[in-house]
Amino acid sequence: MSCYLSPVQFGLYIPVRSLTSLKAIFTMPHALAACSEVDSMTEAVAGKGHLLGCISCKRREEVSASTTVDWHFRPPGELEYRHIFHYKHPTADILDDDFSGRLEWRGTQHDDIQIGAVYLSNVTFNDSGTYLCTLHRTLFLPVQNEEVSVEKEVQLTVVAVANRELTTVIAEIMMFVLIVVLQLWLILVLVYCYKKISADHERREAKKALKVQREA
Repeated sequence: MSCYLSPVQFGLYIPVRSLTSLKAIFTMPHALAACSEVDSMTEAVAGKGHLLGCISCKRREEVSASTTVDWHFRPPGELEYRHIFHYKHPTADILDDDFSGRLEWRGTQHDDIQIGAVYLSNVTFNDSGTYLCTLHRTLFLPVQNEEVSVEKEVQLTVVAVANRELTTVIAEIMMFVLIVVLQLWLILVLVYCYKKISADHERREAKKALKVQREA
């Protein structure tokens, strides 16, 4: 064990990143090079905005396609869905007055849609319920075109204050444990180095004393 510690070993340059920032990177659809089907967040905070996620990846990327996206909403206790949004590139239509001016397209910006996400602004408690995203896709095949429909359901709950996610709590606990372990390790290293330096000093002093005795 070396008694020469770098600043990194002392923890001076260990960056502590926010889990929320990491999650934003991994869940941002446009930042991914390949399509990945990620579930939508199911909890929104009243008065803030919320992204309703809807991703349907094609099995064969080399096949071109044309896709339209429809969003439906069903409030709690109701049996029928209300058609609230339709997108056919490049036109987005809000079809329900309750969502007028509050829905914004955040999906793929061309005909071959794989991300059908919409952003709901100024969320209210009345927005709680079931959202149904339907992608109607036409695959342009050499022999005959193929029609495919994919449905994604999102159960949205609106709360007054955001609840801390379990993953965030676990990450903070693990970070605390890591810091404690590093501090204990640092104390052990300092004790080891102190004993080693003291032993070396005592040996040098003993050699000096022995040399003086011989010369005398």
